[in-house]
Amino acid sequence: MTRIQEFVEDLAALQARDLRRSRRALESAQGPVVRLQGRAVLNFCSNDYLGLAADPRLIAALKDGADRYGVGSGASQLVCGHSHAHAALEQELAAYTGRDRAIVFASGYLANLSLVTALGPGRTGLIVQDRLCHASLIDGAILARARFRRYPHGDAGALENILARSDRKQKLVLTDGVFSMDGDIAPVTELARVCAAHDTLLAVDDAHGFGVLGSGGGTLEQLGLDQSQVPVLMATFGKALGAYGAFIAGPEALLEMLIQRARPYIYTTALPPALALAASAGLELLRAEPWRRERLRELIGRFRRGAAQLGWPLPGTETAIQPLILGSARRALAASEALLRRGVLVTAIRPPTVPEHTSRLRITLSAAHEDSHVDRLLEALAEIPG
Repeated sequence: MTRIQEFVEDLAALQARDLRRSRRALESAQGPVVRLQGRAVLNFCSNDYLGLAADPRLIAALKDGADRYGVGSGASQLVCGHSHAHAALEQELAAYTGRDRAIVFASGYLANLSLVTALGPGRTGLIVQDRLCHASLIDGAILARARFRRYPHGDAGALENILARSDRKQKLVLTDGVFSMDGDIAPVTELARVCAAHDTLLAVDDAHGFGVLGSGGGTLEQLGLDQSQVPVLMATFGKALGAYGAFIAGPEALLEMLIQRARPYIYTTALPPALALAASAGLELLRAEPWRRERLRELIGRFRRGAAQLGWPLPGTETAIQPLILGSARRALAASEALLRRGVLVTAIRPPTVPEHTSRLRITLSAAHEDSHVDRLLEALAEIPG
């Protein structure tokens, strides 16, 4: 059997288990209503939490950036790809997050690979992370070649036991701020206490909390944690900010070490400057329009009340991510297709993205949704088997 034939069989096996993934091509910009296969459908699976992805002001900033800087950045940031747009955005992010310095990356995945491989302890150290951390943090830990452990989800006590029993001097702990598939918030206050007690560096991936929680500063701001308690903060521009790219913020020496050692940063073409300007525009709107976060909270409450009345089991999270866990992949796919027939787009999330037997509808809300949109979603959910 050739390798290609093996791929054919593997794909057939995925199909038989309802785990083969497919793509849908949108015919419109992101928004609460999108065009798919020639018709308008309500969109409840985007990470555009504040409704900025198609905001005219971000579009104008992107166009202005293209006029000033062109389309491509031309090189990595250490060659000649670092522009004034990148430098200005980094200064804005450092000030906004209350940290010494920030560095912009081309994507959140690259940022996390950089974080773990450059700041990790190497082969003689220990990397520990939450069992439900994002795939990029898992991949980074594997590439770092250190000893790698995972603690049960959200269990600071289990983390403390791992660190207390370790004789390795250099240690790094990783967690999401808001977990992308469950929507719950990590116990970062307890994690920070444990890490401080065991002289361990703590890093938080706040891609799904930044811009949404607190007054926009994200999970760490909402919990009142600063740079001394959580040295490393990573967040992205592609969710609440409506743009693309990512950043890491923290102490000066730590950020300079990223520039010197992070291979995904050193050897990747820089984020286009026009996108950096768009992210700057999104950051400004985080400051100027707090009503977006307030509106999002109202819509989350509306959905949760309605889902409870329907008897749908929801976790305790009150973030923009509201998962309806259905169990089997087949059931999640059937529910997703039933919603789509009713004009509502919610993608079924299946293993390996989530653990076995926890396939789900990952419903996400946006400040751009209207009350009537949420009510239509609830009406559609009422018509499919619970």
